[in-house]
Amino acid sequence: MRADDEHAFTEFAQARVLELRRTAYRLCGNWDEAHDLTQSALIRLYRHWTRVAQADSPDAYVRRMLVNIFLDQRQTWWARRVRPFPQPPDVPAPAADVADRLDLMAALARLAPGQRAVIVLRYWEGMDVAETARTLGCSPGTVKSQTSYAITALRRLLPNYVGDRA
Repeated sequence: MRADDEHAFTEFAQARVLELRRTAYRLCGNWDEAHDLTQSALIRLYRHWTRVAQADSPDAYVRRMLVNIFLDQRQTWWARRVRPFPQPPDVPAPAADVADRLDLMAALARLAPGQRAVIVLRYWEGMDVAETARTLGCSPGTVKSQTSYAITALRRLLPNYVGDRA
């Protein structure tokens, strides 16, 4: 890679690493795994930087890389058989909504990876249906149906929360 391309990559990565790590955490629910997902995405990004830098939206490109890595890892035999116990968060959460947040994170962890990705992108990242479809590489109809299935599952898992606060 040329020096100016490497400098551009370094600036891009430094500016977005925290945002990518937050998105990765929302996808997987574990800070250690989020760090690994972020690193994997940045390694792939580095290998393809000359092409990514010319894309219309490098942010969307790297976000899609991150989601694809997350989904790919969920399809391996290791991910299906080995479920580590979650560790407590590094920073204590505010006391007001701790129980609600823990319930929500536990319910999200029980969703299928694709449904979790749709919920994270649509409601935490604030993407619309079309942008979510582009990020996941699927049709808008798939995003809508996966969102519907995920919300139905969350309502079943959180009967006291989902419906009352909508």
